[in-house]
Amino acid sequence: MGPTASDAGRAHGRRVEVLRSIEELGREVWERLAPADDPMWSWGVFRALERSRVGPDGYAYLVVRQGDEVTAVLPLCLFGELRLDQVVGPRERRLLAPVRRLLPRLLRVPMLFCGHLLGQGHVLAAGGALDEGSGRLLVAAALDFARRERLGTVVFKDFAPAGLDPLRGALREAGFFLVPSLPDTELPLGEASFEEYLAALPAKPRRNARRNLRTFQARPELRIEVLDEFGHLLPQLLALYRQVMDRADQRLDVLDASFLAAVESGAGLDRRLVVCFEGTRPVAFLLCLFAGSGAVGARIGLDYRLAHAARLYHNVHYAAIRLAMAAGCGRIRFAQTAYRPKVELGCRLVEQWHAMTHVRPLPRAVLRHLLPRALGAALADALGPHAPAPPAPAPERHEMRSRHATR
Repeated sequence: MGPTASDAGRAHGRRVEVLRSIEELGREVWERLAPADDPMWSWGVFRALERSRVGPDGYAYLVVRQGDEVTAVLPLCLFGELRLDQVVGPRERRLLAPVRRLLPRLLRVPMLFCGHLLGQGHVLAAGGALDEGSGRLLVAAALDFARRERLGTVVFKDFAPAGLDPLRGALREAGFFLVPSLPDTELPLGEASFEEYLAALPAKPRRNARRNLRTFQARPELRIEVLDEFGHLLPQLLALYRQVMDRADQRLDVLDASFLAAVESGAGLDRRLVVCFEGTRPVAFLLCLFAGSGAVGARIGLDYRLAHAARLYHNVHYAAIRLAMAAGCGRIRFAQTAYRPKVELGCRLVEQWHAMTHVRPLPRAVLRHLLPRALGAALADALGPHAPAPPAPAPERHEMRSRHATR
């Protein structure tokens, strides 16, 4: 067994606590530490997650204290039985189909995710800079927690390279290894207007965007509205969202009515819903969140009966871009899916990684052997031939081999 959280913190007078709700931490503390320009890390988003059933069996927060002051926070998501066939790509899902039929229990894995279920992984820290001592304390505490909760696999999920830097030494020593995760998509917004944004696109994407706009405008029965209140539409919105999820390659999280209701009613949460109506019936939506200079198009729903013919996907994204520009945002992020149209929108791909291990040596060795290849294949399938691959990492980032692999 490696060092414990108490061992890691004793020399620096720090200690780690486990809280079971964001309410125990307090909104003021959260907002002091959370990234100011990432709407997915808003207090209201995590509060909505806790009030819904979107996937995990529970949530927790590792809190580093120096005296009475909270200096760092790492959110956790607990999965008692995560279905592996729902978080791999379509090719891997086909290969696992016989196992799912004959021995379904083999595909249900106890797992602990560290970071954010719905967004890019961070460790919240004062000034946005986590020191290596606190990083070691949190890695040790995450492994302690996983053992107590009988969650064998531990994943620091969707971290950018810079977010992993203060954790690398502790992760390496604890037996973690890196695998590439799906990149995020980010559109810089340097133009003063939507028309200027269109004009700045390369020739082919610009022609396609204008064609998409004309196609939509040629259907007078369709209109786009921006709503601050949308609780009365939840049953219809969820039906559209389910159409998208039924076609999704990966389904780690599936939003429910309670999450959307909590987002709609969330005090202090800057959110709007872009909705396309056919008459009085919603046929597409994009949930948009805002914080500081950042915006996120968080989740989408589509009626596939007319989504392609009316270019619904593109036009709700155009509406979100207009909203972000009007709010003075410097960028807007979209989900880790549909890379071809998002690259055509002008999005860049944001490199992200998983750091993974198992609390026992033999399963750790198996994961190290199998997962990089499987997740790398899923990443290649998701990116497709038309989207650029994320930047290759430096050799020391590609795999974190542990001198403690037999712990």
